Amino acid sequence: MYADIEFQDRADAGRRLADKVAARRFPDPVVLALPRGGVPVAAEIASRIGAPLDLLLVRKIGAPTQPELAVGAVIDGEAPEIVVDESLARLVGADDAYIEAVNVRELAEIERRRAVYLGGRRPVAVAGRTAIVVDDGIATGSTMLAALAALRRRGPARTVLAVAVAPRETVAALAREVDEIICLAMPADFAAIGFYYRDFRQVGDDDVTEILARCGTGPEPPEPTP
Repeated sequence: MYADIEFQDRADAGRRLADKVAARRFPDPVVLALPRGGVPVAAEIASRIGAPLDLLLVRKIGAPTQPELAVGAVIDGEAPEIVVDESLARLVGADDAYIEAVNVRELAEIERRRAVYLGGRRPVAVAGRTAIVVDDGIATGSTMLAALAALRRRGPARTVLAVAVAPRETVAALAREVDEIICLAMPADFAAIGFYYRDFRQVGDDDVTEILARCGTGPEPPEPTP
């Protein structure tokens, strides 16, 4: 059984978001996807508006006994940053030693993904541009909050969040962190993100690299052999 508001798949959600984003005519845009699920959505937007596509590599720091409950996140960058919900961390028993151990593990995963997805390609510059951050859906918003905090330090002129589905309260909270939000569905009784997609199969590394290569954002091609 599916929700009243649903998407066929992530590409369908991306095309619908692309219609909304294109209508806004944002100046000098760059599209930033949260891997992995946000990549096929973002690719549709980037293609539609003729903008470069890049990644925001962020990993959740889950609670000790509830790994899906984010107490914080670690974000890739020139100086990787950790954002922690201190009150929630205390509540679930995530002390400094635990957070540091998870941070080391998640940073290693970020580095693996950067190597696989982007190779030696430098990040797309966002300073002074309209940064359009894209994901296939948002639940609590804690990981997205961390990603947005890191993005602000890169100096975009304007930050826009484009997402297919999210709870109303999460959208309201995130609205304070960006200049504009475009969200297609805000169900009153929010279920899991996958509930709003007919096809919500996992996006793998191969899928991400194929999409980035198609958009010209994958690893730099090797130098030709003399």
